[in-house]
Amino acid sequence: MIGPLLLFALVALGLGALAGRRSPAVWVALTLAAGVALGAAGVAVGFGLQPDWDWRSGFPVGGQALHLRLDALSALFLILLAGVGLAGTAYSHTYLTLNDGIDPSAPARGRLWWNGLIFHLAVVLINSNGLHFLIGWELFTVCAYFLITLDRRRLAVRQAGWLYLAASHAGTIALFAFFTLLASATGSWDLGPLRERTDLAPLFWLALFGFGLKAGLFPLHVWLPSAHANAPSHVSALLSGVTLKLGIYGLLRFSGWLPVPASAGWVILGLGAVGALAGIVFALVQTDLKRLLAYCSVENIGVILIGLGGALVAAGEPAADWGRLALAGALLHVWTHGFAKALLFLGAGTVVHAAGTRDLGRMGGLWRALPFTAVAFLVGSASMSGLPPLAGLVGEWLVYLGLFDAVASHGPAGWAAGPAVIALALAGAVALATFTKANALVFLGAPRSSPSHALHEPDRWRSAPTFGLAGAVLLLGLAPAFVAPILARASEAWRPFDTGTAAVRVPLISLGRFQLILALVLVGVAFALWRRVHHLGVTRGPTWDCGYAQPSRRMQYTAGAMGGTVGGWFTWFLRPERSQRRPRGPLPDRAFILDRPRETVLEGVVTPVARQVLRVSTAVRRLQHGRLQSYILYIVIGLAALGLIVLVQGGRP
Repeated sequence: MIGPLLLFALVALGLGALAGRRSPAVWVALTLAAGVALGAAGVAVGFGLQPDWDWRSGFPVGGQALHLRLDALSALFLILLAGVGLAGTAYSHTYLTLNDGIDPSAPARGRLWWNGLIFHLAVVLINSNGLHFLIGWELFTVCAYFLITLDRRRLAVRQAGWLYLAASHAGTIALFAFFTLLASATGSWDLGPLRERTDLAPLFWLALFGFGLKAGLFPLHVWLPSAHANAPSHVSALLSGVTLKLGIYGLLRFSGWLPVPASAGWVILGLGAVGALAGIVFALVQTDLKRLLAYCSVENIGVILIGLGGALVAAGEPAADWGRLALAGALLHVWTHGFAKALLFLGAGTVVHAAGTRDLGRMGGLWRALPFTAVAFLVGSASMSGLPPLAGLVGEWLVYLGLFDAVASHGPAGWAAGPAVIALALAGAVALATFTKANALVFLGAPRSSPSHALHEPDRWRSAPTFGLAGAVLLLGLAPAFVAPILARASEAWRPFDTGTAAVRVPLISLGRFQLILALVLVGVAFALWRRVHHLGVTRGPTWDCGYAQPSRRMQYTAGAMGGTVGGWFTWFLRPERSQRRPRGPLPDRAFILDRPRETVLEGVVTPVARQVLRVSTAVRRLQHGRLQSYILYIVIGLAALGLIVLVQGGRP
């Protein structure tokens, strides 16, 4: 059953890519059918309805036999790919054809590369051959690049695409070294459990760099904000919701199959704690809606890595049951963040199309024209802030439980778990401030600029997937116990870790009951307030004007002001670009203040190093001028230097 489902999905994606240029209707039908098939295969294996699937071909591809495998761990990620892929496919059906100044050829190219991206993401998830894994990894990177640069006429888009491609290839080089050294040590490209080969443990650091860069692990996230901000919104949803998780999948897969250094768990736990706090602080000070959402992804990758790091630390201790809770929380947060962030990016696409800008300082008051989008965006924001009764709280709560147990055990792990709890709590508080700012500036208040066209809710192709994802976020929050089987099976597929279903189901049942009761109470209170307001005949009026006779939209909070207080606590880290011209004289002609958030790692570290490398390479290029006499002189100098080295070394005892 699993083999035919996967084969049908891959064939449908290929045929859909060919049909996308001439028949969008055929494309959307085939791509949606492929998504359903991928989801069905993932559910069947993930929830234990079918046994793990393992298949080897009798013919070579690129000199290696195909080896495909689907277990509960890869099934968990395959379900996420199917869900976000279905939503993005439906959303893009009309989104790509909107008249937003995009290149006329973009819709056809977008459908082709979209199917290519989903196809190769699925190939990576079911592959158990190192060579084919690398090929699939590189091909999905290329597809993502062409999707990011779909509107290639804009300079910012091209720059974001090149940064993504350069960073991705840096990670691919590390993964190429990882897989080739692994194949050299084992004598085969075939992948599988090799935990007894302790000599392979140092290879983990190559995997951490390669997969961590793709996951957007801080400080390897430098490509992420610009790529997600400049890509079409449905592409941003897939990049943030799924593609980042492929980096997490790689870390999970190979930290489970291979031995890891003793310090690996501690390093990942520390990187996750720092990344969670740093990512959300960067998000808070952003004035671009999609950049804000992109930096929030850096935070949530940090949350997932806290859970994974805790599980690795616990796996090295004799009786550390807290590790199973941390791992289950990390796995569940893969889903909750993936669905909620896809929801937010699709909602942002509707908002950006309506307002004609990504600048938060030029939005405002959109809830009047987009009430349903505002509700869906609020659901995603509340989930990402970890508020009950939504899904975002569930995964983080399991991670908290695991860390609290580690602290209570008074063992060595408690020294790392304590600071991780503090960082996670601070990140949650800043996340609440960040999404309060986003929702207030986008949907509340008065419009800060005049839209260029009439505002209205999107068509059903864009509204249905948005509300479908909102429903998934709500369902995971109210009934989290239903996913306990796949969490336990995925944990067992990671490594034999004594992860019975009951150990995860019991806390999820308790939390689910609390969330359900809270949801009913909130609905009841809201209904009672509505009845009371309706009975009293309360009418809508202007907000308090602070005593101003004629308040204007310019008097509202700006994007910088709303995040200024909390952002000011982290100025030493954010290092924003600030300049101002104060009013001068009795009748000043002009004054301004500039407070621009900087890409601290990119602008402060990566760019200066790249400039120095470019300067050295430019100087070396001058040696290549085409004069044969000079080349002969270089050879003579080199031979003389080698001879001198031999003489010096030969004279030593």
